[in-house]
Amino acid sequence: MARLLSLSRLNKRILQVAADCVLLVGSFILAMGLRYDSFFFLPDPRIWIAIGMTLPVTILLFAVTGFYRAVIRYISSRAFVTIARGIAVSAVFLFVVSQGLSLGVPRSVPGIYAMLALISVGGLRFLLRELFRRELRQGLTPVLVYGAGTSGQQLVASLLRGNDYLPLAIVDDNPALHGNEVNGLRVIGPQDMPGLIENFGVELALLAMPRAQRSRRREIIEQLAEFGVRVRTVPNMDDIITGRASTSDIVDVSAEDLLGRDPVAPVPDLMSANIRGKVVMVTGAGGSIGSELCRQILREGPSDLILFEHSEPALYTIQMELLALTKVLPRPTRLHAVLGSVQSARRLRDTMAQHNVGTVFHAAAYKHVPLVEDNIAEGMRNNVFGTKTVLEAAIATQVQSFTLISTDKAVRPTNIMGASKRLAEMVCQAYAETASGTRISMVRFGNVLGSSGSVIPLFRSQIEAGGPITVTHPEITRYFMSIPEAAQLVIQSSAMAQGGDVFLLDMGQPVRILDLAQRMASLSGLRPRLEGDPGGEGDITIKITGLRPGEKLYEELLIGADARATAHPKIMTAQEGFLPMPELVPLLDALDRATADEDLKTVQSLLRQAGTGYAPAPGTDPVAGDAASLDPADVA
Repeated sequence: MARLLSLSRLNKRILQVAADCVLLVGSFILAMGLRYDSFFFLPDPRIWIAIGMTLPVTILLFAVTGFYRAVIRYISSRAFVTIARGIAVSAVFLFVVSQGLSLGVPRSVPGIYAMLALISVGGLRFLLRELFRRELRQGLTPVLVYGAGTSGQQLVASLLRGNDYLPLAIVDDNPALHGNEVNGLRVIGPQDMPGLIENFGVELALLAMPRAQRSRRREIIEQLAEFGVRVRTVPNMDDIITGRASTSDIVDVSAEDLLGRDPVAPVPDLMSANIRGKVVMVTGAGGSIGSELCRQILREGPSDLILFEHSEPALYTIQMELLALTKVLPRPTRLHAVLGSVQSARRLRDTMAQHNVGTVFHAAAYKHVPLVEDNIAEGMRNNVFGTKTVLEAAIATQVQSFTLISTDKAVRPTNIMGASKRLAEMVCQAYAETASGTRISMVRFGNVLGSSGSVIPLFRSQIEAGGPITVTHPEITRYFMSIPEAAQLVIQSSAMAQGGDVFLLDMGQPVRILDLAQRMASLSGLRPRLEGDPGGEGDITIKITGLRPGEKLYEELLIGADARATAHPKIMTAQEGFLPMPELVPLLDALDRATADEDLKTVQSLLRQAGTGYAPAPGTDPVAGDAASLDPADVA
């Protein structure tokens, strides 16, 4: 069997033609023998003339219909129909020739010949198909493909050409497709999956529905995970359209599929208002949010896009990606990659003045709670004074729109990072009262899916390492939003700004992190169990590590209770208190001195005096020295 598989395509076709010739001649002789119950006719030359005329016509007909182009191990029941049609024509031709030329073939023989030829020619191919598949099945991973559409068909074709996976069936929700065949695979309904998984030892399910609504994809993923199989998927449509991936690629289930809701389509006028034809600058352009802002901004057609970034590798990466993107977008945009720190006033002013920047999105910030807890002074310099420096440069160069990217951790903060972001908001609010030429706004939202330091990549790496999966508290919850949706909402909120606005993004329902860990383990084909559970059985352990310094069980987006709707259903606005400029300036001066002196107790005191609401939880004060030690693996 291995030698047959190793033959060239041409040799395989020659072998098929030769086999068909033998089978067709044999079927004719056997049909005559059955009719006469004897083989006395063999010396009669008329018999050989009849089959000699029929044989080339039949082979030619098979060739014209593409029968010999089919790969035997992939043939479907449709091939049987092709064989039946060809042999029916062959039998009719045999009847006409033998009767018209009086070649001594009884009228019943063509019918018998047709049945025997169909059984032999068709049967041999389906027998070989099963033998080939059995040979190839050794060492391959049995899989199910969910989705019988174009993506599913392309995926199946790719899997059949490869040497890693053995597709067994295609699952689809549409009852009208059930019973059909795609590349030799039967289309079944979801109700048939349990038996197939159990009987054939299916280890992997592949979701091939890139156009489906995110909520529907999530339902299917959770349904598949219940059967104890690993779930993977084809890439999303954005990656397929931009050429970053193809439908034949197989990737892990995305964070958006695990947690995401169906996004609201962006409002075109709000997306383009501060961008199209304008010079736009993004600080922190190489970060998770900053880079996605750049992608979304570029699609709206600014005249220039300034990528302002402190990290050279991050700047280079996003620059190369965006340069490739500009080549496929209809509106030309000039890209400018600028290395610089948000603490460098001269660099910021020169950049904004040189390019006549009209819109600024300030995304540069230190955002990891444990790192800022351990590096308080640098957190202040970057998050508070960096924001102040960027804002002052924008005002000085008459930038029309300035938007600060904030965080839900700024609400009643229990950690330095959250307090620094709340104070950065207050700086923007105070300047908005006096800066008449620049519209200043802030956008506050929770965790974004897949960002650096996100819990999802952490869980994925822990699962790949065999565990344990670390969760800080069994009841801890977080809000999640996809990075593209967050970036679109940030851009749209900036277009609605009047000055001093604090915008809040609708994050949907909070997610319990323990549930997320269990779901991710199940999608990997593993049964999770809690460490210390005496009756628990499973393949991977979930370890509860305890809350980290500055960590809250629940995050909030609103300090007060006066959130109001805007023109966008997913964007709200709030009026929240702040220090007016005469009170803010001396406090910032004192904070600057304390930061320079590394006087961390004074820094904490000033954060409280500023009205940020900063109140570290008992036992987690980073300055008092009573913070619990941090496991380096614990990142959220």
